[in-house]
Amino acid sequence: MSINNKQLSYLILTFLTLVAGYFYLRYAYKVTDSTPFTQEIVLIILGTVATIFITALLLNQQTAVEIEKEQNIKFLDLKTNTYERLLDLLEELSIKEELVSNDITKLKFVTHRLSIFSSPDVLNEYNIFLELISDITKDGTLNNDKEELSKALSKLTIQIRFDLLNENALNKTYTNLEIKNMITKNSQSLNQINL
Repeated sequence: MSINNKQLSYLILTFLTLVAGYFYLRYAYKVTDSTPFTQEIVLIILGTVATIFITALLLNQQTAVEIEKEQNIKFLDLKTNTYERLLDLLEELSIKEELVSNDITKLKFVTHRLSIFSSPDVLNEYNIFLELISDITKDGTLNNDKEELSKALSKLTIQIRFDLLNENALNKTYTNLEIKNMITKNSQSLNQINL
């Protein structure tokens, strides 16, 4: 049963309970017409039931919102950690005199993490960055074109910032096929890096 069907069934059951409860309490109020003290007790019960019902609805909605908030916080934390790993790895690679195959393997794993968490804009910019690294590393090092590397890294960092802060400037929508193509392109770009 989907969430909407489940919520709809709860809504119908709640409505039926309220209608039945209203008629029962109305009947009880009429039956106790001769004794005012008993009528007051019925009204107290009616007020208590209404208060419990409203509180339960509010708590239920608040719990759902809290769970969603916690999931969003965890996802943002995973994203941030992945982006930090990427930037730390790129810093480490740019300092090295010569790249080895282990460095590319580390970059591949970070690329796969990015494929899970990143927005399509970050994936696209990361692909451009990988293509630049592929061109720069033909001699086995990243030291030759530091300025070009820095420009590409700044563009990637801007997209990462937009992704983390949900500030997607262009608000593009991507299809699943476009996202798959970006992920595939990133993996292919990594394979083109020569050592």
